[in-house]
Amino acid sequence: MSQPVCPPEEPLILAAVRAALAEDVGAGDATAHLVPDRPARARLICREAAVLCGRPWFDAVYRALDAGVHVRWHAGDGEALTPGQTVCEIEGSAPAILTGERTALNFLQTLSGTATLTRRYVDAVAGSRARIFDTRKTLPGLRAAQKYAVRCGGGGNQRMGLFDAMLIKENHIAAAGSLTAAVLAARRCHPELPLQVEVETREQLDEALGLDVRSVLLDNFDLAQLIRAVALRDQRGATTELEASGGIALDTVAQIAATGVDRISVGSLTKHVQAVDFSLRIVA
Repeated sequence: MSQPVCPPEEPLILAAVRAALAEDVGAGDATAHLVPDRPARARLICREAAVLCGRPWFDAVYRALDAGVHVRWHAGDGEALTPGQTVCEIEGSAPAILTGERTALNFLQTLSGTATLTRRYVDAVAGSRARIFDTRKTLPGLRAAQKYAVRCGGGGNQRMGLFDAMLIKENHIAAAGSLTAAVLAARRCHPELPLQVEVETREQLDEALGLDVRSVLLDNFDLAQLIRAVALRDQRGATTELEASGGIALDTVAQIAATGVDRISVGSLTKHVQAVDFSLRIVA
């Protein structure tokens, strides 16, 4: 990564870890009680090409279980991993290592999956002006974590939630009576917030450009429509950013980027998670 990516604040990480441990450990790890409480060492291997993400959550799991467990990392979040690579080594109480194994791996495999897919999209549009962005289609309770993973993969974050930016969609337009009415109401109620408008037709795009909104999301526009949208924006001399969204796939994203759009939002980065294959083994 060209710049370090800051993880979420510690309280958010700890809250997610506590919830995950509570659902897995409950009143206690019955199986770990069968293991002698003596020092042990384990090695974590990545079994496929991936982008690492999730170290803060992995570490927090073991800190919550036993402060005496030490994790020594051989790769950082955002770094590419190769099949068979040793990612980290863990030393400490054998029962604690075993109790935390699944919870720690659940965070690491999920967030690395998001970072890995993001990197593939980012690589696919390299050389174009387009940047890859996430959406709010995240796993419940893991939004801050997954958005961090997107950044580790080289992508950008949209708004965190409904509170820090405004996106006027088709239902807002219908409820307000028109796109113009919805935009004016948004500026009146929250002039301090970034404003984006989703459009579905060329006519709506023309209307949005006339309102000088910061960004327009082009919902399910095909390639020809995207090219015309960029041309219309440029003809109008507008500075509005254009974002392609809806039905974006890895095998088509390069073509979409070539239309000249500024941004491409991909919901699958965080909602279609394919876990990275990690393996943790006690070293004899």
